[in-house]
Amino acid sequence: MKLLLVIIGILSIFLLVYAILPTILIRINGWGIKKRIQSDAIAITFDDGPNPIYTPLLLDLLKKYGVKATFFVVGSKVKRYPEIIKRMSEEGHTIGIHHFQHVSSWICSPFRLKKQLTLTEQAISDCTNERVTFYRPPWGHFNLFSLFVSKPYKKIMWSHIFGDWKTEKGKNGLREELLAATEPGSILLLHDCGETLGADQEAPGLMIKNLEIYLKEAIDQGTKFMTLKEI
Repeated sequence: MKLLLVIIGILSIFLLVYAILPTILIRINGWGIKKRIQSDAIAITFDDGPNPIYTPLLLDLLKKYGVKATFFVVGSKVKRYPEIIKRMSEEGHTIGIHHFQHVSSWICSPFRLKKQLTLTEQAISDCTNERVTFYRPPWGHFNLFSLFVSKPYKKIMWSHIFGDWKTEKGKNGLREELLAATEPGSILLLHDCGETLGADQEAPGLMIKNLEIYLKEAIDQGTKFMTLKEI
């Protein structure tokens, strides 16, 4: 029993030093990351896709309103749905890295983290013939080596996150929160896939419905949107 407690204590200290503290310090101090843009416009970003059902619907919506966005994609899904990535690129959206699998940096060694980045970059480049420059880690998690391993990329976080991965948010309050977040320089984080841990599969459909109402109102008010590549 005593040995077990010692092991648990050692593992807890390791987790704190390797994962939790780096995440807290990086996000609070803004070390090497960007949480807002220097612009009068707003950057809408989407995580966790592509999804074969919801991402095409989202692209249709963005095209309808002439809005360009930034997608942080999962590399294994890029390999599965390359035609969606090609469409994103052709329609002027920016594409960034969100790991090859949707795994937390907290459980990645430096070598595994590097592989998550390089495999995803290669998958995107194979579809777009473009260099990948942006990176957002799943759940916004960093580890002790994240800033070093991800040095070639611009690390993008967010100014506003909405919990849209849950259907309840899409049914109650998402549009209002989007409107409240509409201020120059904001980076908005939404999700076009509901297959990740803790998400509801139907949530992206509700997000898209709310987003259309929001885009109508925001554009009527003169709000401008841009991708991260345009900054």
